[in-house]
Amino acid sequence: MDKSSPENLIVVKKDPDGIAYVTINRPKSLNSLTKPMMTDMARAFKSLNVDESVGVIILSGAGRSFCSGVDLTAAEDVFKGDVKDVETDPVAQMERCRKPIIGAISGFAITAGFEISLACDILIATKDAKFIDTHARFGIFPSWGLSQKLSRIIGPNNAREVSLTAMPLTAEKAEKLGLVNHVVESSELLKKAREVAEAIMKNNRDLVLRYKAVINDGGKLDLHRALLLEKERAHEYYNGMTKEQFKKMQEFIKGRSSKKPASKL
Repeated sequence: MDKSSPENLIVVKKDPDGIAYVTINRPKSLNSLTKPMMTDMARAFKSLNVDESVGVIILSGAGRSFCSGVDLTAAEDVFKGDVKDVETDPVAQMERCRKPIIGAISGFAITAGFEISLACDILIATKDAKFIDTHARFGIFPSWGLSQKLSRIIGPNNAREVSLTAMPLTAEKAEKLGLVNHVVESSELLKKAREVAEAIMKNNRDLVLRYKAVINDGGKLDLHRALLLEKERAHEYYNGMTKEQFKKMQEFIKGRSSKKPASKL
């Protein structure tokens, strides 16, 4: 089932196995974003978040670029809009999304594209992929989290170099710094993203959502408070389980343990 804007600039596809695909589809402009595209993308993630048939989302860009940022020919329309309107903010909707989001990054992820990639939970990148922050170069103030998220992932010194120089961060270096999970050939990008998605789909759907939430929510706290959060949610989770649910859990564990071990990451 496909849903998209009239111009097919944001394309949504849902497979029967629970994996959904969101594609930024403006390849002739290296997938630069217009205001309507941002709104469509926000609505897509909001819809997928509440769609019980969807367990994992793969986000990618059509053609040779993931997303080259905001379309600067329509910059005023974008930047003077209501940046606090979460309903039309794709990054805000991605951050609210309970489902794991896998970013499949090819070519360029520039500025807004970089920020969108940081809203993903797992990143797969092609060998030629480059992450570039041009906020300082063009006099654009970040508002989708790049100034805060990047330093928490790759460290403050590395983040300052990336953002203040506006020099490209290669996929290879991004992997070494812990930003990217896997680097693959261009022809293998979506295959690898789907492989990771399928591995997630094999697990307990409810626990996957809860686990993502506690990791992301705990990351906003200091370690002591984050550990307390984990204890609180574990207590809440087990207190809410019935005897039948405990029995099913034991049967599931018993069934999995009788199978051969899963391959390593």
